Amino acid sequence: MQEQRRVFGAELRRLRTAAGLTLTQFAASVHYSKGQISKVETGQKQATVAFARLCDRALDADGSLAALVPQPSGPRTRSDRDEETGVEMHGTPERGSTKASTPTRRQVMTAGAATGLAATGMTSSSAEALGGLGTSLLETSRALFDQHRLLGQMSPPSAVVPVLTEQARSLRRLAQHSGDRTGAALLNLSARYAELAGWMAQESGDDTAAVRLTEHAVQIAAAAGDRDLASYALVRRALISYYQGDAQDTVALSEGVANRRSPPRIRGLAAQHLAQGHALMGDHSASMRQLDASRALLEQDRPDPALPVLGPSGLQDPVTMITGWCLLDLGRPREAATLLDAACAALPPHALRNQARYGVRRALAHAIGGEIEHACAVVRPLLPLVRAVDSATVRLDLRRLSRTFTRFAKHPAVVELSPDLTAALHPAVAV
Repeated sequence: MQEQRRVFGAELRRLRTAAGLTLTQFAASVHYSKGQISKVETGQKQATVAFARLCDRALDADGSLAALVPQPSGPRTRSDRDEETGVEMHGTPERGSTKASTPTRRQVMTAGAATGLAATGMTSSSAEALGGLGTSLLETSRALFDQHRLLGQMSPPSAVVPVLTEQARSLRRLAQHSGDRTGAALLNLSARYAELAGWMAQESGDDTAAVRLTEHAVQIAAAAGDRDLASYALVRRALISYYQGDAQDTVALSEGVANRRSPPRIRGLAAQHLAQGHALMGDHSASMRQLDASRALLEQDRPDPALPVLGPSGLQDPVTMITGWCLLDLGRPREAATLLDAACAALPPHALRNQARYGVRRALAHAIGGEIEHACAVVRPLLPLVRAVDSATVRLDLRRLSRTFTRFAKHPAVVELSPDLTAALHPAVAV
């Protein structure tokens, strides 16, 4: 490791001096202090991949510096990059208490899930009789899913998971006593509930429950004759790997979907995660190619109006948003900030989770690009949303933003923001 530090530092100094940049000039271009860069050049500190990509960009080094930084060797539940010292920090997994597999009646009622027909004791035959036709039951259940998805945008995930799993269970019970056509449709909707519960479990920080619930969704969908959800499960696994910092696994899982005969939407979402994986690897060309492919595939999508759309549903232009996301991973924060500014402005006001997720990413892009006061202004109104939606994945970027701010600890905007930022990073634990 010490030898790697010396090699990287010597090459950084060589490229900097060849470009005719003093330490002061170069520090200003990458928004690090002279002392921090000096420690990297002398081998006292290990550079992160993120720092190396910023240097590559500033020196037109075409990825040669990033290639000298060892990539993470395996999946991590949390990937913490210390932007102040350049040291890669490996934290312990953060787990939420979702209790996803066995929600109690009390949990369901507390979270407002008394809407589950099976939980009320109503049989499928009486429900269909009350509704007049199976179609009425399906329409009601379908509309209820949209409300639960909206609930997931505005609520802590650990509170939502029991609601969703109970709804999935209720719909399976109703399907057992319904006609073939209605039963299959109810099973498909049950699978979508289980898949959404898997996403909420990941949001709570419980990747194990997320995988289990997603696989359960695949089994339910297969029983209804829908094999496409198995491909989407790989898309979900790829996203988990991405947040764990495992670029290779992200790419491998996403490529597995691209090689299947899946619907265009599923392959389009897989292409987005493939782009994110390539961005983590520092491959700009491959990342942009996959984003172009994603846009073309999503334009071919013809959704079934009877079923909820898979994946993000509140993004007007998801490819542009993910392009900005990838550019930040590629060490191009100013380009990322420009795209994220426009994309975030189009987010609907009710999509609190998306506003927090992409807004924090936007603030991070501005901060890494050296626009500290603007980054503080962007993130300040988002902190109440971060606390409200209580997302483990959003807090990954918020921690990175906090560490970026430590390089500018005396900046008045950072000083003013610091107490609220600390509170958002350390939510109160319910007792």
